[in-house]
Amino acid sequence: MSEYSIETENLSFHYSKDKKVLDSISIKVPKGSIYGFLGPNGAGKSTTMRLLTGIIPEQENAIKLFGQSLKEQLPLVFHKIGSLVESPALYLHLSGLDNLRYIAKLRGISEEKIKETLELVDLTKDGNRKAKQYSLGMKQRLAIAMALLSEPELLLLDEPVNGLDPNGIIEIRKLLIKLNKEKGITIFVSSHLLSEIEKMCTHVAIINKGKLKFEGTIAELSKKASFCKIQITLNDAQKWASEFEKIYKNVVLISDNQITLEIGEKILIPDLITNLVQNNAILFEVKILDGLEEWFMTITDDKKNNEK
Repeated sequence: MSEYSIETENLSFHYSKDKKVLDSISIKVPKGSIYGFLGPNGAGKSTTMRLLTGIIPEQENAIKLFGQSLKEQLPLVFHKIGSLVESPALYLHLSGLDNLRYIAKLRGISEEKIKETLELVDLTKDGNRKAKQYSLGMKQRLAIAMALLSEPELLLLDEPVNGLDPNGIIEIRKLLIKLNKEKGITIFVSSHLLSEIEKMCTHVAIINKGKLKFEGTIAELSKKASFCKIQITLNDAQKWASEFEKIYKNVVLISDNQITLEIGEKILIPDLITNLVQNNAILFEVKILDGLEEWFMTITDDKKNNEK
């Protein structure tokens, strides 16, 4: 038995000779992980999802699911997979309960699973309401419930929080963590939101313009931005920028009263503030900038990459 739910080896795909969408993507998704597939819009995430789910056929034998070639397992392997890749295909005139009944009948699944699945996605109280009355977040949870009816080992979700309000995003995040911990489902989730991937995933891959930029654990990703970047608003910023350059890295004068710099670790910030106050600086604000986000933006910024 393979220790990976998904493996791709040099996965490439092109819609035409002049349009290569994926360029030698090699990833390994450990069983039992929540694996974030991260990248900006147009990076190739959705194409990868469609290849993994067979919506579009792969052009080479580069995909393995559960340790075996995807091509050799079609179509039976999809009994072990739940997916939400395109927009949720809900019957809005039907209740949430009847949407699940319809899917259960199509797949030959016992109706006993419906109640359990509704409870799992926290829609028990709303099961008899028509789907058209659901919020966008509830519709997403209903769509995920439909994917969960067959008790899949692997769940593939393409941008599941796209367009949701903050409460909806939190609901989906909590649901995915719950499914992973309580049911042991391996979850492969694509997103362009670094903050969400950080909060719920155990592993992550970063893709940009069809090329893999990083793969590893969240802890390994965090080490990529081991510095702490801060923004300081104070009087006479030009004078202080000159002083900071003697001590800190990447000091940048933003305006007459604003500076950014890399301090190393957050624990050093109180000493910096104390030093400024003791030297009569008029300090208005110290803001911590996300070092990881800065790094992510750097590797996915085409302008910066083209300049190198």
